[in-house]
Amino acid sequence: MSLEELHLNLRNLTPEDYPQLKRLMDAVYDDIGGAWSKLTIDKLIGEFADGQIIIEDDGKIVGVALTVLVDYDRFSNPHKYDELIGHREIILNDANGDALYGLDVLIDPAYRGYRLGRRLYEARKDLCRSMNLRAILAGGRIPNYHQHADEMTPAEYIDRVARKEFYDPILSFQLANDFLVKRLLTKYLPEDEKSMGYATLLEWNNILYEPASRIIETRRTQVRIGAVQWQMREFDSVEAVLQQVEFYVDAISDYQSDFAVFPELFNTPLMGLTDQTDQVAAIQFLAGFTERFKTEISRMAVSYNINIVAGSMVELGEDGKLYNVAYLCHRDGGIDRQAKLHITPQERRDWVVEGGDELQVFETDAGRVGILICYDVEFPELPRLLAEQDMDILIVPFWTDTKNSYLRVRHCAQARAIENECYVVVCGSVGNVPSIENLDIQYAQSSVFSPSDFAFPHDAVLSETTPNTEMVMFSDLDLTKLKLVRSEGAVTNLKDRRLDLFDLRLRDWSWKSGARQEEN
Repeated sequence: MSLEELHLNLRNLTPEDYPQLKRLMDAVYDDIGGAWSKLTIDKLIGEFADGQIIIEDDGKIVGVALTVLVDYDRFSNPHKYDELIGHREIILNDANGDALYGLDVLIDPAYRGYRLGRRLYEARKDLCRSMNLRAILAGGRIPNYHQHADEMTPAEYIDRVARKEFYDPILSFQLANDFLVKRLLTKYLPEDEKSMGYATLLEWNNILYEPASRIIETRRTQVRIGAVQWQMREFDSVEAVLQQVEFYVDAISDYQSDFAVFPELFNTPLMGLTDQTDQVAAIQFLAGFTERFKTEISRMAVSYNINIVAGSMVELGEDGKLYNVAYLCHRDGGIDRQAKLHITPQERRDWVVEGGDELQVFETDAGRVGILICYDVEFPELPRLLAEQDMDILIVPFWTDTKNSYLRVRHCAQARAIENECYVVVCGSVGNVPSIENLDIQYAQSSVFSPSDFAFPHDAVLSETTPNTEMVMFSDLDLTKLKLVRSEGAVTNLKDRRLDLFDLRLRDWSWKSGARQEEN
């Protein structure tokens, strides 16, 4: 499968999808009877459409999660799979149930390795939270148990899988997704010869469950950002830089972050692989790696189910000019780009970098995002134009050499958060690399700024790193608070602008809002 052709979409199953669903279930479940009948699936969709979730790639179904509502007290105790099945193989959905029950999760074998199963599990968890249900229950097969049945009991096998002494394709996956084994089920699915009829009763608890009410609102309001304060260092290959990037992406995704953010021009140490006597030739050499970085980081975004702001990199445009470009790699496989508009005197003088001419707000599955690269945040017109297009989060990859340079970026970024009533994330690099021209010193303290009002920290700083230390910073952003401060804050900067006296508009080029530039 070509990464360039990958475009993932998460949605609910419909009756029209049945032929594709049947082919997938027949292929994956050939050892336990294959697909459910169309009558069964149609009835399930009709009774609980929200619980039937699929992932498709350009219209092809590549992952499925089937789910029902059940009574927690009944199904958190010993039971058999047949207790979920009624007359004519109709799956029994309890419309008044207070828990979800996971019937099936299956992934097209050709798409394994992209962590689509985890994405389906996260969608189930979101559904559980949004419906204010107590938990997710599941009867999990243990298909590798037959290989060890002569030497240990099912309980011993489960314990050794939990301690990662053995790998079980279903149980290991469920444990990795925060499910706990509640008990051992016997004769759960007698025809499952590989599991020898045994199964685990697994449970994921919804810690936000409120028994007194049911939540209807499903809009995403909580967003987690992970930013890498990147250590500039000498690298001997592109592979070494990408390995370091993937290490951080993996770590940040383990904390279930929605975004991973890298600094401006984080891969510039690769200029050390060529002669630096001609700086223009050296930066053009660096631009030759950009396409590979885009492809690999986009793969990571899909594989680790996280949106990645890939700092910025030097791009050689179709016009033969060099641009400083930030790439937003979506976890559905798409890629957006935002060029730096204001070029510093050093970039213009030493590298002959040009400024871009497009400004965009990007629609993501975790809010509306704007990206401004370093110097751009020092020009208040740009964030204001983005704010007028309902931007929630402004992300600013930067690279500064001295503390006074850094403070220009920091103070301007904090002002942008206040005047535009949005969150601003600034992410920079640290370290000293004297062997590479124009890369000798760095200074950074990556931070997340908020509007300045009662709902936010007293200093309007949500998170910040230790200065000049390589580390990862996490911050949870509540998008609901932005709506409240914009309409009911102590001051309402955006609402109180004197548009009868002044306005702000772009000249000579078209506004682009959320337009997807590439699809991978």
